[in-house]
Amino acid sequence: MSSGPSPRQAHDGAVVVVTGPTASGKSALAIEIAQRFGGEILNADSMQVYRFMDIGTAKSTLAQRALVPHHLFDVVTPDVPYSAGRYAREAREAAARIHASGRIVVLTGGTGLYIRSFLDGLIETGPPDPALRERLEREHREDVAAGRPHRLYHRLRARDPDAALSIHPNDARRTIRALEIQEAAGEASSQLRSAHGFGDRPYPRLHLAIDPGREAVNERIDRRCQEMIDAGLLREVRALRDRGYGPELRPMQAIGYRHIQPVVDGSDTLANALVAMRKDTRQFARRQRTWLRAVPEAEWVDPRDCDAIFARVEAFVRGVD
Repeated sequence: MSSGPSPRQAHDGAVVVVTGPTASGKSALAIEIAQRFGGEILNADSMQVYRFMDIGTAKSTLAQRALVPHHLFDVVTPDVPYSAGRYAREAREAAARIHASGRIVVLTGGTGLYIRSFLDGLIETGPPDPALRERLEREHREDVAAGRPHRLYHRLRARDPDAALSIHPNDARRTIRALEIQEAAGEASSQLRSAHGFGDRPYPRLHLAIDPGREAVNERIDRRCQEMIDAGLLREVRALRDRGYGPELRPMQAIGYRHIQPVVDGSDTLANALVAMRKDTRQFARRQRTWLRAVPEAEWVDPRDCDAIFARVEAFVRGVD
């Protein structure tokens, strides 16, 4: 295996993005690319920034992370809010250090917002308004209790139909965020995005969308969920609860973790949790594909065709030198 370019080759800020639906094989491929081409891994998974959450987030093992330097893993505890804005700032700082050492950035993960904020910048929406956020979240809780969970989404659709088109009606977090931006700025979030244009693009990038096909991904998802259970996901969630991280925290409501909470509480079984995890993870993979289809620069590749992938990365890196 090649040791990659020497530190004297700066690559002019090159970034290789390795993304795709969950369980498509991103992490292993990203590590091999980093090894072959003198790169370092930069996390773009919104759950892998949290400490103590390893099994349910499918983090690479410590042995895998020892193969090449990894950045922005285990950054905060689950009770600390971690925003896309903070991620973009810290990811770009890490990228500057990687590039200064003459290495390339291998950005990997499946969180589209994180990838986009790193590559293209974020909309400036001003400081957050905790009171406004709390009011909208309280409204949503009351709506759910009253049996009308989509009322805020209908409000968004009336005020900003373009933004509503990109948000699932069940995605309360993104719905609330879009309404928060609209109310705070007095302008639709879709208009702000259009005006911004996401033109803060400092990096030459190769954007690889890894996908072995829907059937293969679904099989991998089913196998991964079982492996998480076998590896001790229930034990991990219990340990998190023992540390004081309750089920109301946002990271504890992520796929896998939210399914295990009732098992910890004794109100459900691991068998039922496994069925729900598989179903929701498949739906998540479909949403990731939908986002990627809207990325014009994404190059779809089969992770099993390693020779073609490595040839494409080599051509990119040589072109940037």
